[in-house]
Amino acid sequence: MDSVTFETSEGGGLDVAELMAFYSRQHHETSADAQRLETMLARSACVATARQGGRLIGFARGVSDGVQGYLAECKLDPDFQGPAAITKTDGRIEHDEAGIARELARQVIDRLGRDGVEQVRVLAYGTEVDFCEELGFRRLAGSVAMSLALRECKGAGERTGVSSKPEVAGATR
Repeated sequence: MDSVTFETSEGGGLDVAELMAFYSRQHHETSADAQRLETMLARSACVATARQGGRLIGFARGVSDGVQGYLAECKLDPDFQGPAAITKTDGRIEHDEAGIARELARQVIDRLGRDGVEQVRVLAYGTEVDFCEELGFRRLAGSVAMSLALRECKGAGERTGVSSKPEVAGATR
């Protein structure tokens, strides 16, 4: 079996067609086309990849504003996660038996730290919580994960979720 090689770079530097094929193998749902994924990569602070025999088997990326950073993605082909991987969907980290995903995440976190980021956050789904806690992440008390899918919003005011006219109790228009 070939050894796994890791590489970290600034945003970009990863072939978009290769990333799209990786996402497809993981059943990762995205409506983004190649141009939008290229923009996503270019706007990322850093990208880490894991390859075996030249094939992309893991991918992580970080985004940052210079103070706050985010481990935006950390995906590993389920075939490299070990026997405890259950869902085998979306590259979700379930059982990082060989430490490949851990190394990808560490490379992103280290890079963000070198760039001056003071705090790195992550959003973990179900089985990924243990993985993130093993990396040193802690749950934020009182935090509620929220998301706004812009493609599902209708109208300009609804697109941002903000009404152009403030609601005032008892007021009529």
